[in-house]
Amino acid sequence: MSQISISELYENKKEKLKLTWIAGNDEGDRILSDDRIAQSNQGTIGHLNFIHPNWIQVLSRNEVDYVNNLGSDNLQKKFDLLKQSNLACIVIADGAPAPEPLRTMADVTKTPLWGSPFPSVEVIWLLRSHLGTVLAPSCSLHGVLLDVLGMGVMITGESGVGKSELALELISRGHGLVADDVVELRRIAPETLEGRCPPILRDYLEVRGLGMLNIRTIFGETAVRRHKNMKLIVHLQNTASAEAYQLERLPISNLNETIMNVDIPKVIIPVAAGRNLAVLVEAAVRNYVLQLRGIDSTKDFIERHEQEMANLPADVNKAGKP
Repeated sequence: MSQISISELYENKKEKLKLTWIAGNDEGDRILSDDRIAQSNQGTIGHLNFIHPNWIQVLSRNEVDYVNNLGSDNLQKKFDLLKQSNLACIVIADGAPAPEPLRTMADVTKTPLWGSPFPSVEVIWLLRSHLGTVLAPSCSLHGVLLDVLGMGVMITGESGVGKSELALELISRGHGLVADDVVELRRIAPETLEGRCPPILRDYLEVRGLGMLNIRTIFGETAVRRHKNMKLIVHLQNTASAEAYQLERLPISNLNETIMNVDIPKVIIPVAAGRNLAVLVEAAVRNYVLQLRGIDSTKDFIERHEQEMANLPADVNKAGKP
């Protein structure tokens, strides 16, 4: 479960949005979690809404004027609706002064009330993008995530198959390390998985016989990446296993692996002595880039072969020989 407390959100965006804590000391430190938000019918953040209150209500100068012009009875009814909702905090944007009734409600209900000089649209935009990343569905996978030719590539395989050694060779060829052993994935968009490294493992790569290598120290700043969107999975298949002998020489349909309901293209490379896996991974990435542009080498070759077969004399085509 992904979650963030209101105090953490305040500290994370305090400097960026020049936030000030006006009222509502939340002693319990309210929590925003992906499960709670998914189970409710409330929006995560938006402008002031009394009918379908958001978890985070943002007031521009227009909404502040609207609150100030409400009669005491109407204002109390509106505030009652907010109290019954899962209100996490209130942000007053545009540098507008906080209405006194709103300050009082925040103190009574211990609802954090913040102020920001930035326009309400920018406040919503920045907070929504941050919450979308922090509260995105997440999972952890075993493997090595690399930046190969600008593409996020996840190398998977059985323990001891050579994932870290391959990663080290790719790094020495100018590519970047994102995470080794444990890759944290977040679904930040319907078709996008962002990979990161746990803080305790950041910059490190474990290689059997050498131990833990600090890639940033050895290869420099350009050899590591903080995060990368995963676009391709390269699975290393041990040739001693039966599955390695069942691989198609010319696969017509592309393989995919579904992670958190996102289909990620997958390439299986058999591991054998003498094979240059780093070159094969680079070729797999280049081939995937071509496929994104509508160029499929395998299909083009099969179509060329079928065209040649169609041009053969009829008796050769039927019998297979003159």
